[in-house]
Parts: sequence; C-alpha cells; structure tokens
Amino acid sequence: MITIVLVDDHPVVREGLRGMLEAEPDLTVVGEAGSGDEAVAVARVLLPDVILMDLRMPGLDGVGATERITAERIRSKVVVLTTYETDSDILRAVEAGAAGYLLKDASRAELAGAVRAANRGETVLAPSVAGRLVRQVRQPPKQGLSGREVEVLALVAKGLTNADIGRALHISEATVKTHLLRAFGKLDVSDRTAAVTTAMARGLLG
Repeated sequence: MITIVLVDDHPVVREGLRGMLEAEPDLTVVGEAGSGDEAVAVARVLLPDVILMDLRMPGLDGVGATERITAERIRSKVVVLTTYETDSDILRAVEAGAAGYLLKDASRAELAGAVRAANRGETVLAPSVAGRLVRQVRQPPKQGLSGREVEVLALVAKGLTNADIGRALHISEATVKTHLLRAFGKLDVSDRTAAVTTAMARGLLG
C-alpha cells in the first residue's frame, strides 16, 4: 500500500483528492496539512511514501516545504500539484527536490499513475510542464538584471509604489514601469510579487 499525505490550504481540494486517490486499491491517504509548515511536521511523523504538495500557500510555500523535507532527508517523494505552470515555478520546485510537477486538472488515472511512478523513484511531469522545462534548459540563460532594475525591485520589495520609487531614484514613473517590465521579461514573471520572489530566490536581491 502506498501512503500519501495531502498538502493544500483549501480543505475542499484535499477532500476531492482524498476521494480520487482512495478509490484506488493500492493507495491510501494517511494525513493532511494546510500549510507548508504543517506539511514538514506531518512528514516527519508519518513518513509517507508520497506527498502531494500545493505550490501557493500562506506562510511557507510548497517550494519552501519541499526544500525542508529534502534537507531533513525525509524519504517521502514530493509531487507538486498546482494550477500554476510558469517556468520559474517549475524550476524552483525541481531545484528544491520535487519528484514531479502536476497540474490540478489531472485526471484520477493520471494522478494515481503519478503517485505510483514517484513512489518507484521516477520523475513525473505533466506533458505541458515537461515541454516548458526542456525548452528552458535548452535555451541560453536570460541576461541578468541591470543595476537599475535591481534597485527598482529592491524598492518594490520594501513596499514602495512606482511613484515612490521614481521620487527615490529621481526618475519618472514611466521609467520605473519600463525597468519593471524589462525585469519581468528577464525573470519570466508577470507581476511585481513574483518578480521580487524570483529575484530573491536567485540571490539577486540582498
């Protein structure tokens, strides 16, 4: 019997996943967690074979929880299960030690198959995710952020608005927006929060 822990901050999602997985004769859900911190604590105690990990959660996110579980040498295989498939999210999850990356629109058969594959030590990726990851690896690295782009993102991280940043750096608000858009492109993100998070994860912001 393959033991599973479900990690998602939405109880209704966990309930749905439990129903899908426990319909399979060789799978059983032994625990649940609603946050990354809970996931690490539950994994330490239950040592499940596979952990289905949501990516975006308040507090410690799925990548952070996966990093901790990997660092503590807990034997559980982590499969990220999320609605997000941006290149930066995929790479962060894989680099953190995730054994797979699935999207929440996966069918019951796909989900069960992924759990079994992860338990065997295989890497499981949704087809669309696999394609994006291969393209990202094959492409040359994107150019780094300019000094001004780093300055702008550092001020975004402090909670300043575009207008505030413009005043602080003595540039126009339009110029601030241009720097942000260029940074978004280089980091492969689409919003301010993701830009700051990704830049921090890559060690670009102090």
